[in-house]
Amino acid sequence: MTDWFLAAVPTYGPWLLALATYLSCLALPMPASLLMLTAGGFAAAGDLVLWQVAGAALAGAVAGDQTGYWLARRGGAPLLDRLGHGARAPLITRARALVAARGALAVFLSRWLVSPLGPYANLVTGATRFGWLPFTLAGMVGEAVWVALYIGAGYSFGSNLQAATEFAGSILGFLAAGAVTLGLGWALLRAVKRKE
Repeated sequence: MTDWFLAAVPTYGPWLLALATYLSCLALPMPASLLMLTAGGFAAAGDLVLWQVAGAALAGAVAGDQTGYWLARRGGAPLLDRLGHGARAPLITRARALVAARGALAVFLSRWLVSPLGPYANLVTGATRFGWLPFTLAGMVGEAVWVALYIGAGYSFGSNLQAATEFAGSILGFLAAGAVTLGLGWALLRAVKRKE
C-alpha cells in the first residue's frame, strides 16, 4: 500500500499530503512522513511546488489535530476510557502523563519529537478540556516543525530518499538531545535557586 501512495505523490501531490497528514493525526496508519520526504524530492525536481506541498501537509496535520481534540472534547473521559484498551492503552497513558506534566510543551513535542503520542495527546487535551488556544498554537508550531523537517529533508536531498530518511532521523536525534539538555539545565537551575 505504501508503494501506491509513493507512486501517487507526483499526481496528487498536495491533496494526498493533506489527506495523509490528516489521517495520521487521527492515529490511522499512514506513511505521512515518508510521503512528505517524497514530495520534497519531487518539489526539488520541479514536479511539485514546494509551498503547495508544505502548506497542504501543514493544513492536513492541523485539521487532524483539531478533529481529534474536538471529538475528545465532546466525548470526554468516557471516550478515552473506550479507546484506552489494547495496544492503545500505553500510548494514552503516556500521553496523559506527558500532557499533565508539560501542558502545551507536551503538545508541541508530540507533533514531531515523540510523534507516536501526538494523536493521543490530541485526545487527552480534548477530553480533559485543556485550553483550545494553547493547544492550537502549540500544535501548529509543532506541526510546522514536523512538515519543515521532512519536506525540507526531501527537498534538500532530492532524489536520494535513503539519504533524506537518514538525515531526518539524525536531525530528530540531535533535536531530542538538545531538548533533553535544555530540560536538564532548567531543572538544575531550579534546584540551585531553591537552595539559595
